[in-house]
Amino acid sequence: QLVESGGGLVQPGGSLRLFCVASGSFRNYAMSWVRQAPGKGLEWVSSIDNSGGSTSYADSVKGRFTISRDNARNTLYLQMNSLKPEDTAVYYCAQQMNWSSRGQGTQVTVSS
Repeated sequence: QLVESGGGLVQPGGSLRLFCVASGSFRNYAMSWVRQAPGKGLEWVSSIDNSGGSTSYADSVKGRFTISRDNARNTLYLQMNSLKPEDTAVYYCAQQMNWSSRGQGTQVTVSS
């Protein structure tokens, strides 16, 4: 089970930190953040391997977002800086190879 939190309303240029708390064998899985904007499909944002040693990002967020994990706390993070209105979406964490494992999501709204 995956439970996301940390979303909210933020002005353009602002920052948010998202959290994803997992139950089960979290440390065995590479994890991803994906998002869904209104009226659009799921979009991959970022991934991290099971040890936290390798990360990757969509071009649209590269240099602004940072993914990390703490396997001792069963928690995945997404630090989001320099937010733009086009980042507005519901953000989900999921196993990298199984997006259907995602939780209920957390809403991020970037607006002035």
